[in-house]
Amino acid sequence: MGVSDKPKRFYTAVTTQPDEGGWSILLDDRPIKTPAKATLALPTEALAQAVAAEWDAQGERIDMASMTLTKLANVAIDRTPDTRAAMADELAKYAETDVVCYHAEGPSPLRERQYAGWQPWREWAGKTHDIVLVSVDGIVAVVQPQASLDAVRAHAVGLDDFRLTALLWGCSLLGSAVLAIAVEQGALDASEALKLASIDEDWQIETWGHDDEAARFRAVREKEAVALGLWFAALKG
Repeated sequence: MGVSDKPKRFYTAVTTQPDEGGWSILLDDRPIKTPAKATLALPTEALAQAVAAEWDAQGERIDMASMTLTKLANVAIDRTPDTRAAMADELAKYAETDVVCYHAEGPSPLRERQYAGWQPWREWAGKTHDIVLVSVDGIVAVVQPQASLDAVRAHAVGLDDFRLTALLWGCSLLGSAVLAIAVEQGALDASEALKLASIDEDWQIETWGHDDEAARFRAVREKEAVALGLWFAALKG
């Protein structure tokens, strides 16, 4: 979408106010609506203020692609309530092929770095959530214990719509249910989780050198990791 295709900013003031559904965001005293025409109501004042900040930061034209928190809120309100079971299943699929379970083959500095970064979080998932995942050296798929996949689903189902939405998005960002759950639980910083998920990528950069396109993609992911961490922090109030 070119600049001229983006809608013009049609409001001046962005404020928040409490309502029956939590906290709503007002654009010149009119509440924001989701694509399905529901009121964009957030469960905490902190999250409402974070979403409001995205709207307030817009310039002459509104760039929805830059408004990660707003997009997450729209999904949490419009889609998640009707797709919770499917989302829990998708989360379990990430656990089946979790990035923290696949190490480089053979002794190497990369493999050592992977073990040092990933093993503590596999152990954490097992101890705190009964999510015991099998690791392997190489890329051949390993079958994960059904009880662990069921534990992932149970964890997902137990979350509210706003946490579940962000958790699944975090899995997509990190390629890891283990790391995403650790972020959601507040045990791991989101930016640090992205570094752990990117061990292979960083190794390639160290080995073969910098790539401009890869660097731009990484910058986008780092921005999204910050947004993910902000979302979960704001849900605490």
